[in-house]
Amino acid sequence: MNQSVLNFMLARKSTPIQDMGAPAPSDADIETILTAASRVPDHGRLTPWRFIVYRGEAREQIGAALAALAEQREGPLPEMRLEKERTRFSRAPLVIGVVFVPKKNTTIPEWELFLSGGMAAMNLMIAANALGFGTNLITNWYSDDAEGRRILGLAPDERVIGFVHVGTATGEAPERPRPDVASLISTYRAPWEE
Repeated sequence: MNQSVLNFMLARKSTPIQDMGAPAPSDADIETILTAASRVPDHGRLTPWRFIVYRGEAREQIGAALAALAEQREGPLPEMRLEKERTRFSRAPLVIGVVFVPKKNTTIPEWELFLSGGMAAMNLMIAANALGFGTNLITNWYSDDAEGRRILGLAPDERVIGFVHVGTATGEAPERPRPDVASLISTYRAPWEE
């Protein structure tokens, strides 16, 4: 048994994005993180997901494009809201998009492929945490907007699984209420046994 891995997972928390700063993971760290992210169940070995790395000036360019898109969709916005849109991808020093890539298959349903991508996102976060970085996964309004997805580098048929913000935590991540695990568990009983 590897108690340290179990203890690590039992203590995992998301770091608020505003509490992330430099340094970001190095190129070698990113390669390690994404290699770990790729080691997930993938029925049929279809690799129905991919990663987009957002860093440097690209994060500000995305923010400007998202602010313009928000105004196009909603009309003139107050400066506070525009600033929020401008900084969507620049609050943390690194953002990694986890993208669902649909693959046609006659035996594996699309929802199962999407779940594989969700597992890749979780592995990505755990790997980054194991290297000492804080993480937080979000989606937000632009994930469900065709033009928003295009701005973020997705193909028309691709969908957002999540954007993982990664950086060095500047403080302790807060604990949040967790579910009562006992209330989530049931023991199977066959319908004919009831």
